[in-house]
Amino acid sequence: MTETFELEITQDAPAVFHAPSCSGSLDLRLGDCMEIMATFTDGHFDLAIVDPPYGLERFKKGGSHLNKHGSENGQWNNEKPGAEYWKELFRVSRHQIVWGGNNFEMPASERFIVWHKPNMPEGMSFASCEYAWTNFPRPAKLFSHHSSLEERIHPTQKPVKLYDWLLANYAKPGMRVLDTHLGSGSHAIAAHYAGVHLTACEIDPGYHAAAVARIERETSQQILL
Repeated sequence: MTETFELEITQDAPAVFHAPSCSGSLDLRLGDCMEIMATFTDGHFDLAIVDPPYGLERFKKGGSHLNKHGSENGQWNNEKPGAEYWKELFRVSRHQIVWGGNNFEMPASERFIVWHKPNMPEGMSFASCEYAWTNFPRPAKLFSHHSSLEERIHPTQKPVKLYDWLLANYAKPGMRVLDTHLGSGSHAIAAHYAGVHLTACEIDPGYHAAAVARIERETSQQILL
């Protein structure tokens, strides 16, 4: 016996992914994360794993990779989140993992996560590792994975394997997880298979559509029961 998955998108409503009870649920919102977070009560989410824009000049200047995968309006990474973003994020979630935390003014924490990218050639303009701030009560951790083989639809796309590892080590099936910047959808793919309930926001219609299409492709395999 087989069971298939379907992605339902309705007008003026989030894209809601329906899957068997053993899998996670995905609530993929097209809209401003500030407006969406405002609809949730204090501490609604067990965990937030976010990758907000860093507002760095090297992203604004573009280059071959950004020109290929960047948004047409060119505004996707122009500004860092303001104080109200952090206030809302900490209000609606109990624990947080923030990629690029070294680019923001974050509360003091001796806990952090490093994603190491092995086999990155010397002299490349891309970073050989990335830092995430967290208040999760665990010692600092390192995850090593090279992501060059994945299909890329976003300039700062992170690999599904990275989110697989994060959810395996910092979440449990059934948890409510928030992602304020869906981007390429890697987090959502991992969340589906990890069995967590992910609410994710994406303000750019083009990226939202591309992410939803990718998520549907990569989670539509049939499961033999």
